[in-house]
Amino acid sequence: MKTIERSARTVEDALAEALDELQVSREDVEVEVLDEGAKAFLGLIGGKQARIRVTVRDRREEKGQATVEFLQGILERMGVVCSVDYAWEEDDILKIEIQSDELGLVIGRRGETLDALQYLVSLAMNRNVEWTRIILDAEGYRARREETLRNLASRLGDRVKRTGRRAVLDPMNAMERRIIHLTLQEDQSIHTHSEGVAPYRRVIIAPRRNR
Repeated sequence: MKTIERSARTVEDALAEALDELQVSREDVEVEVLDEGAKAFLGLIGGKQARIRVTVRDRREEKGQATVEFLQGILERMGVVCSVDYAWEEDDILKIEIQSDELGLVIGRRGETLDALQYLVSLAMNRNVEWTRIILDAEGYRARREETLRNLASRLGDRVKRTGRRAVLDPMNAMERRIIHLTLQEDQSIHTHSEGVAPYRRVIIAPRRNR
């Protein structure tokens, strides 16, 4: 965070100078008044300038910390003892990592609880502000789940090519369906599409018919 100190006749004048130098607006900074200053007696004797310290707010870090606190509050109400950390990844994605001895309760069946928590946190933390993609993970569950889905897609794709019959997968959320589609998109002998309405929308793997 960038911090500067400025002095001027009044606190307001010092703040205006600081904002102009930093090229930010008032809501982007925190202001600490170091000395309110004093007017000179009769405009001649004993005058003292006001002095302030201005710090540019790190909104990403503020949002990361606020998101962690919000999630911890939910998990405490669930009776889950855990630690929660965050990190900013490429494309301004906020990654939240949960560590706990009760991962089964946090993750749920096929990640349903983790997905529900992610949806709730994203909805709450993006309300009335610029949207940030937030991903919740629990000790690497997302990576393990992705690997499982890729293996499933490859195995079912081979079966569809071998039998000529389409495969219908269980309902999945949008992120998991995307993994299936991306895994098989280069295979010219089969194609994938989604059918149904969320939360029952599922991926279909079918042989590609020659025209």
